[in-house]
Amino acid sequence: MRTRAGVCWETGAKWSVEEVELDEPKAGEVLVRLAASGLCHSDDHAVTGDMPAGLPMVGGHEGAGVVEAVGPGVTSVAPGDHVVLTFVPACGRCRWCMSGMANLCDVGAKILGGLPMDGTHRTHARGQGLTRMTGLGTFSPHTVVHEYSVVKIDQDVPLELAALVGCGVATGFGSAINTAEVGPGDTVVVVGVGGVGAAAIQGARVAGAEHIVAVDPVAWKLDQAKVFGATHGVASMEEAVPLLVDLTRGVLADKAILTVGVAHGQMVGPLLALIRKGGIAVVTAVAPWTETDANLSLFELAIWQKQLRGSLFGGYAPAVAVPQLLKLYRRGLLRLDDLVTRRYSLDDLQQGYDDMHAGRNIRGLVVFD
Repeated sequence: MRTRAGVCWETGAKWSVEEVELDEPKAGEVLVRLAASGLCHSDDHAVTGDMPAGLPMVGGHEGAGVVEAVGPGVTSVAPGDHVVLTFVPACGRCRWCMSGMANLCDVGAKILGGLPMDGTHRTHARGQGLTRMTGLGTFSPHTVVHEYSVVKIDQDVPLELAALVGCGVATGFGSAINTAEVGPGDTVVVVGVGGVGAAAIQGARVAGAEHIVAVDPVAWKLDQAKVFGATHGVASMEEAVPLLVDLTRGVLADKAILTVGVAHGQMVGPLLALIRKGGIAVVTAVAPWTETDANLSLFELAIWQKQLRGSLFGGYAPAVAVPQLLKLYRRGLLRLDDLVTRRYSLDDLQQGYDDMHAGRNIRGLVVFD
């Protein structure tokens, strides 16, 4: 079929919205008509080269829609089903899936490279094949993905909002709940109030944290952070230290979570400086893949028994995260509506990323007709 898509043709290029050719679903695959796609910073990492990506590429990895057709052998969904697309596919059979770490699935890792499991292209334009961000390519009203990449949801959930659960919300919320292990009465710092950071704040709130300190240089984002559950806001990690000393009588934070747009090695030391003895610091933000150095005190790490952890998809299994988070939304415990700052048409895709870079959005959302 012919459809349209947001394509990045080369490193550093603007998003180009154009007509593409989409193949029919093959064995194990599904055709999805998308309702919306979130504008996540990770797609921008692929554009800048911070994250390895096989360009040219159809962007987008945060979406939800309706299944229109299925290929041979598909059993988990059927035409008419509402689904959330998750950027971490899970086979349910490999060592990692079977040991409770489906976010690290071996099959999922292969699809993350942008091509289907058979290594061929499903999307074509200008006479060549296009990869798709994490095997999804949600910057298009139609896409063909593996059934491992979709999770069926109830049809009464608004698809526009459900799209957010496929990446940013699960990643941030899980970073607090699963990776940082936030508990009742904790003092938590969340550094960076974008879509992921706002979800991390909500995770900390739902877990029962007493103090939640949001850190962001953009003043209106600190105001918005309080809508999600932050109790305090400061412009930098350095400014957070005296506040934490005052809040905790010198103990410092129990947990700190890094959710900035682009992580850098020099942020690790200040992040660890926010937490107490035995505390947990979580790096959820993505750093340029070529960056291999981090500045921190190894003496402090060992002597004060601090923990530094990475987090992918919030440590969640997709099949667990999606229904769990949507249940919280139904109960009013997870605020998805407030995460969306602006909605865009596909033709305004580049404007959405310009707004993200300018600090004008918590989360932008492309909505398809």
